[in-house]
Amino acid sequence: MAVKTDIEIAREAKKKPIQEIGAKLGIPSEHLLPYGHDKAKVGQDFIKSIAGRTEGKLILVTAINPTPAGEGKTTTTVGLGDGLNRIGKKAVVCIREASLGPNFGMKGGAAGGGYAQVVPMEEMNLHFTGDFHAITSAHNLLSAMIDNHIYWGNELDIDARRIVWRRVMDMNDRALRDMVVNLGGVSNGFPRQTGFDITVASEVMAILCLSNDLEDLQKRLGDIVVAYTRAKKPIYCRDLKADGAMTVLLKDAMQPNLVQTLENNPAFVHGGPFANIAHGCNSVIATKTALRLGEYVVTEAGFGADLGAEKFFDIKCRKAGLKPSAAVIVATVRAMKMNGGVAKADLGAENVEAVKKGCPNLGRHISNVKSFGVPVVVAINHFFSDTDAEVQAVKEFVAAQGAEAILCKHWAQGSAGIEDLAHKVVALAESGAASFAPLYGDDLPLFQKIETIAKRIYHADEVLADKSIRDQLKAWEAAGYGHLPICMAKTQYSFSTDPNLRGAPTGHSVPVREVRLSAGAGFIVVICGEIMTMPGLPKVPSAEVIRLNDQGHVEGLF
Repeated sequence: MAVKTDIEIAREAKKKPIQEIGAKLGIPSEHLLPYGHDKAKVGQDFIKSIAGRTEGKLILVTAINPTPAGEGKTTTTVGLGDGLNRIGKKAVVCIREASLGPNFGMKGGAAGGGYAQVVPMEEMNLHFTGDFHAITSAHNLLSAMIDNHIYWGNELDIDARRIVWRRVMDMNDRALRDMVVNLGGVSNGFPRQTGFDITVASEVMAILCLSNDLEDLQKRLGDIVVAYTRAKKPIYCRDLKADGAMTVLLKDAMQPNLVQTLENNPAFVHGGPFANIAHGCNSVIATKTALRLGEYVVTEAGFGADLGAEKFFDIKCRKAGLKPSAAVIVATVRAMKMNGGVAKADLGAENVEAVKKGCPNLGRHISNVKSFGVPVVVAINHFFSDTDAEVQAVKEFVAAQGAEAILCKHWAQGSAGIEDLAHKVVALAESGAASFAPLYGDDLPLFQKIETIAKRIYHADEVLADKSIRDQLKAWEAAGYGHLPICMAKTQYSFSTDPNLRGAPTGHSVPVREVRLSAGAGFIVVICGEIMTMPGLPKVPSAEVIRLNDQGHVEGLF
């Protein structure tokens, strides 16, 4: 029997009207702003009205370092949400929105897979409710107002050489990484070098995802440092009077999007910062709203736990006052074999020794997550090629780490295939074992915060940074930004900054190439190694096979 594709399964979904999904959570239909029949935004007035409610338990789903074999973190997040509902818990899924860049590149969509998906799959992976377009527009409005201010006399004395605010677009386009704008003579302005980042790397994206409400959003937008004067005095977004108009563009995008799983359970899909170049979590407002409406909220953090989970704990939870009750680390037998040195083409053959050899990557993530005071369970996301002996090898390894690994078949069976994990998560969450604390305190100097992450999470020996970078960090401390957390931008494929160094490496160094102040979002971005804030398309992009079929349906999304 041929296995159906994700998009075929999603297209066969028996969706319920979004008002019924809202009713499950007690959201009156008048507080839902529908986008068609199967998606809606939740109104700000309703969100404010539930602010005093007791919050449910927060469950984080994270993963090992991603491999080309695929891990299925979002699939497991959605499956666990369905599984918790199946065993009688009122659970809500909270995930990020998909970026167009990876959709047309090679990563694919971000709605789960198999029989553990959020729908409508096509809309979610394309324009959805327009949030990313609004973020792109708000960001670029500020960019336009900077150049316009200089053109009309530069009253703020902005040094064109010290403009730090670039432009963004939601597409992978390496040609725009570095460029010169304002060419063409006097009427077009003063030529200067700049470039584009991808929208998910925008500070506006991070701000939207960390803001509590529209007032907080406008304050944070106003706090953005966009440039410096010749005397190196910071110029803020509010100095250009752009924060009000940007908030207007973002007022609808600020409202969480409600959709449903294939099993008609509620899911909030809102915000989408990348985890390798931003903080990699869905919005605070969606997570807090879900916590006040459900008993359990299952959310994810991007890529492996060294990036996503660390930022979830050290940035999102710290800033929003969240206290996770348990964490699930997703792993696959196939990924263990790749970490053990097996080529992708050979993953179908049983190789227990390679599984054992690859498990230290998983072990490192288990100990790292535990170090935050959060109890851990491992989800083995099942593939048809997995053998009993390979699965048993992972279970035995995890048991030796003081945790439990549970085989999950939600991709093929939906909630029925993940009941065991759901029961285990409830047991961990109800046990009261969680004693969450961030990795470092607010008062630690910025460079020591970077060293703490590099040494304790990446197991590096040292952080390499030029004097200019260290001096910049000290200058920000002197300016009052020393309390901010760190957002590490590095490759997702390794604990190190070398994407080819798999497993659990030690003895490596973390080179810091650049640091950026995100004063509005409230963190310092530390760019390590060869990480790009504007990705490129692969040699054969997914865009080549995405099309409309004879029935007018989208094909090629996965």
